[in-house]
Amino acid sequence: MKSFGSLIYTPETASGEAISKVESHTPKIEVPCTVKRNEPFKVRISVGPHPNSVEHSIRRIEVYFYEEGRAFNPVMLAAIDLTPVYMEPEIELTLKLGTSGTLFVIEYCNLHGLWEARAEIKAE
Repeated sequence: MKSFGSLIYTPETASGEAISKVESHTPKIEVPCTVKRNEPFKVRISVGPHPNSVEHSIRRIEVYFYEEGRAFNPVMLAAIDLTPVYMEPEIELTLKLGTSGTLFVIEYCNLHGLWEARAEIKAE
């Protein structure tokens, strides 16, 4: 039996047919590499270009933060359910971080499964 984590595609682990889906399914994270500790900053997340029909669409985006020095990780920051046709897979969040770490974004496509991207963020 596979672990749940092994079911999540990344650009580094995609193989076979999944290789052709990397560009259209891997979340794109726009975030500063360095932020001021405990001060708000914007994060923009998008997926695509990707179809947006009932038959084939991005249905969910989840955002997690792996906080350096925290005993139990990650912290779930957001979970957004998307309705096909009416919503595009683009979100913007305002975050405040007290410590450095890694932002993980996982998206779910109803045909091609779970895809992950990550970004390191240094809080100074």
